[in-house]
Amino acid sequence: MKTSRRAQRMQKHYARAKKWPAFNLISLMDIFTILVFFLLVNSSDVEVLPNAKGIELPESVAETKPRESVVVMISDSEIKLQGQPVLRVDQVRGGPDISVLRERLVAQARQRRSKAGKAAVLEVTIMGDKAIPYALLKKVMLSCTRAGFGKISLSVLQKAKQLS
Repeated sequence: MKTSRRAQRMQKHYARAKKWPAFNLISLMDIFTILVFFLLVNSSDVEVLPNAKGIELPESVAETKPRESVVVMISDSEIKLQGQPVLRVDQVRGGPDISVLRERLVAQARQRRSKAGKAAVLEVTIMGDKAIPYALLKKVMLSCTRAGFGKISLSVLQKAKQLS
């Protein structure tokens, strides 16, 4: 028996409705491309300092962002340069500076000057626990200046400004 035109049209309609819809992948690829470019552009303005679990940094309201530099970490038990242990705090003697740290900093300065050029001003960032004695911090800073580092920055946690 022959089906009517209306029945044929209804069969086509139901067959079309049962098919899976096709995704437009071009739109999704455009969105992901824009997202990748956005993340690449906006992720380069922050320097990530090494994670120091044993160091509690002081707080500050400073606005300037740190530049990439050599990092000296001072905890209550040891001093590290670029994450590598240099010496224990109890081994620091009564001299004006720390000779072991100064020698390692001189080696770092040679590496940095060979990459950046002889006239480059070398920078060091000191991450010191807020409970360390000032005399120890002063010795570390003196060791840095005697090793040829012209700019010394102290690493702090940024806190919100207080409204007056």
